[in-house]
Amino acid sequence: MALRCAQRVWPGGIRHNLAEALCTSEMTLPYFQLMLRSHANSARKACKVSRECLASEAPVEQTHGRSEDMASAAAKVNAAKSTWQHMMSNIVYSLRPIAAMLKPVVMPILDAPSKKRVREAVNIYDLREAAQKRAHAMVFGYLDSGADAERALRRSQEAFNDVQLRHAVLHGVGNGDINLETKILGFDTRMPYFLTSCAGQRMFHADGEIASAKAAKKHGLGMALSQLTTSTFEEVREAHPDGAKALQLYVWRDRVLLKEVLDRAKNAGFTSLVLTADFSWVGNRERDTRTGFTVPPTYSMRQCIDAVKAPAWTYDFMSRVPYGYKAVPDADFPAESLVDFIAAQMKPEFDWKDAEWLCQEWGDVGPVALKGVASAKDATRALETGFDTIWVSNHGGRQLEDSIATFDVLPEVREAVGDDIEVILDGGVRRGLDIVKALARGADSVAIGRAYLFGLAAGGFDGVDKALTLLSRDVHLAMGLLGCRSVAELKQKAPDLLVMSDRLGHRN
Repeated sequence: MALRCAQRVWPGGIRHNLAEALCTSEMTLPYFQLMLRSHANSARKACKVSRECLASEAPVEQTHGRSEDMASAAAKVNAAKSTWQHMMSNIVYSLRPIAAMLKPVVMPILDAPSKKRVREAVNIYDLREAAQKRAHAMVFGYLDSGADAERALRRSQEAFNDVQLRHAVLHGVGNGDINLETKILGFDTRMPYFLTSCAGQRMFHADGEIASAKAAKKHGLGMALSQLTTSTFEEVREAHPDGAKALQLYVWRDRVLLKEVLDRAKNAGFTSLVLTADFSWVGNRERDTRTGFTVPPTYSMRQCIDAVKAPAWTYDFMSRVPYGYKAVPDADFPAESLVDFIAAQMKPEFDWKDAEWLCQEWGDVGPVALKGVASAKDATRALETGFDTIWVSNHGGRQLEDSIATFDVLPEVREAVGDDIEVILDGGVRRGLDIVKALARGADSVAIGRAYLFGLAAGGFDGVDKALTLLSRDVHLAMGLLGCRSVAELKQKAPDLLVMSDRLGHRN
C-alpha cells in the first residue's frame, strides 16, 4: 500500500531488512506468507514507511488510491505465474459460468457423501473427519493445523482432560429447569458460548460467514466477525441481526484505514469490538508449508492434483465468484490483490499506546475486549488501558509453540481481574463438556472456532448447525448431571465440583 510517507524512504539497508522480514520469514499473515516469498519486490515497495511515521501518533495515510495499489499487486502476482498456472487459471475462469449454471444439478450429487457424514456425526471429531474428506488438502491443513510441531494445539485440547467433575445425585433438577442464557460482549445469547471469528470463511465453503451467521441465529447464539471477512458487514448482520454484533480487529499500521473499518462497523450495527493482539507476529505453520497453502489457489501441479481428490470442494470453488475481503475498502478486488496490501499493514510493534487510541476511537459504542491475554500482568494492564473485557487466548495454538494452554492460565487471569470483569476463553474446545469446565474454572463465556468451522467445511449451514446442536446438547446434559440450573449456580458450586489433576496424576 502506498502511504503518505512513502516518499520519505528509509535508508536502503533498513528498508531491505524490513522487506525481507515480511517476505522471507514466517512473520507474515498466514493466508499470504507463502505467496509473499515469491513476490518480495512488491512487498518491499509496500513497506517504504519512514521512521517518523511509525513513531508518530498521527495517522498514516496513503498518497494515492488503494485501487491502484491492489491492481498493481494483482498484475505482479499474475506476471509471476508459470505457463501451467496461467493455463489452469484460464481454464477455471472459462469454466466458471458453466459450472455456476450446472451447480444446482451437480453439487447435490458431489456433496451427497459429505451431507451423509454430517447427518451421522455424533461429535465434533466426526465433523472434523467429514471436513477432511470434503475440503482441499491445503484448506483442511490450514483449518486443522497449529504452529511448528503443534504441541500448543494438542496441549490446548489435553488441558481439559486434566479436570474431573463430581456429578450430583437427587438434586431435583429437571430438563425444564435449566436456563443457560448469558450476556456476552453486551448481547444476550441462549447459551454461554458463541462463534468466534475466522478470516476468509468462504475458503471453507461457498456460503462462508453467511452460513455461520444463519446457524448461529437458529440456535440463539452470538458471533464475532473477522476484519478479514469474505462477506460484507451488512450481509452478515442481515443474516443474524440480533447476534452478529462483535467485530474482531487485527493490529494494522494505517489508522485512517482502521477508522474507516470502525466507522463501517458502527454504521452496520456492531456494538462491541475485539482487538486481536495475539496476531501481530505470525507463527511458523509447518503444515501450511507442506501442503503448499496459498489464498487464492495458485493452480500449482500439486494443488491441481489435490483438487481432483476433493471434487465437491473443487466444484464449489469453480462455480462461485472469486472472493475478496469485504471489510477492506476496495475489496471488490480478488484476494490476490490484497496480498501485499495486508502484509504491509501488519504491525508487530503495535503497543499499549496504540491499544489505548483504539479504545478511545471506539468510544462508548459498547464493550471493548482484548484477545490474546495469557497472564495476570497483561490482564491488569488491559483494564488500565481501557479494555473492559478480557479474552484469554493463544490463537488456537497457531502462534508460539509451547504457549500455555488457555485453560491452564484461566484461574490466574480471573484472580487478577476479579469477579466483576467479563472473561472469555477460547482454545481446545471440542465438546460441550469443555465449555462447562471452562465456566466452572472462571470463564464467563467460551468462544468456539474450529468446532464449528469443521462443520462449515464439511457441509456449510448444515454442518455448522450440526456442530452447534452437538455442543449445546452436551452442555445441557452436563449441567443436568451436575445438578446446576444456571451458569451462576455452576460457578457457585465449582469448588465442590472440580477435581484437578496434574500431569503426574496427583489430585489436588
